[in-house]
Amino acid sequence: MPQEADNRSGQFEARPDGLLVRAPAKINLALLVAGKRADGYHELKTIMAKIDWMDELFFQSGSREGIDLICTGPCWAPQGPENLVYRACRMLGERAGVSLGIRVTLRKNIPAGTGLGSASSDAAAALLGLDRFLKLKSVDSTIYDIACRLGSDVPFFLNGPVALCSGRGEKIQKITGPVNFSAILVVPNVSVSTKRVYENYTHDQKLFNTLWSPINAAFEKKKIDLAAEMCANMLQTSCFQLHSDLAHLKDRIERVCRRNACLSGSGSSMFVLFNACDAKIQTCRRDLERNLGIPCRVVNINRW
Repeated sequence: MPQEADNRSGQFEARPDGLLVRAPAKINLALLVAGKRADGYHELKTIMAKIDWMDELFFQSGSREGIDLICTGPCWAPQGPENLVYRACRMLGERAGVSLGIRVTLRKNIPAGTGLGSASSDAAAALLGLDRFLKLKSVDSTIYDIACRLGSDVPFFLNGPVALCSGRGEKIQKITGPVNFSAILVVPNVSVSTKRVYENYTHDQKLFNTLWSPINAAFEKKKIDLAAEMCANMLQTSCFQLHSDLAHLKDRIERVCRRNACLSGSGSSMFVLFNACDAKIQTCRRDLERNLGIPCRVVNINRW
């Protein structure tokens, strides 16, 4: 369920002409597949963390009835009903029984197909933002239900900033206590289809059992850093079978940084974890950019 408003003050910014809502990306500190369910989805156990790289949504009153969605920024996104922002606004408006006349400008900074959950985060931000902009005062269960219908990762972005997500990803156990990290995020110009990665995935129950035991123990002891250090992502093999260039990229990152490079989600982004405020991180980032020719950014855990 959504957090209290005072814990999310950094997400919303009231402006004279509208409401700005920030939509943070995420990385998967661990991603395990427990098997395939009867409904065709895969059962997941994943620790997700929001990071301080964001898309932005700006809500304004529209000049006519309906949803006017404008997409700007360095990354492409659809501007019609196929966009999750549009669908989220339409579904919440229908559930609230109100006629919408809004203009939403989505600044797309985070590319799709990179395992960073940007479309899901945009959808969650749209639900929370529209509810606040129109003062709908929707109950948490309504927003959560719509989020589940929009996508498996969307409910996580109503919560956080770090959580163990299970089921299809919609069952959220918020992680309390200190969780702090920095990371170098490498985002190659490769768009990975999550659908294809899951279709190509071959389940290994023994591997799941081997990985889940220490990760669950770390979770119960609130030692998330120990779980993250394992760099466990059971979708990695499937992703690399489809995109061998990403496997080569991972090797190159690890040679430069002399640390594990972890795949986020179904790919294509990878990250290298550091302790917060580690002075070596900027040197490593510069070395990576020089060796890979790919822009790399330093990110930190988001606080809401």
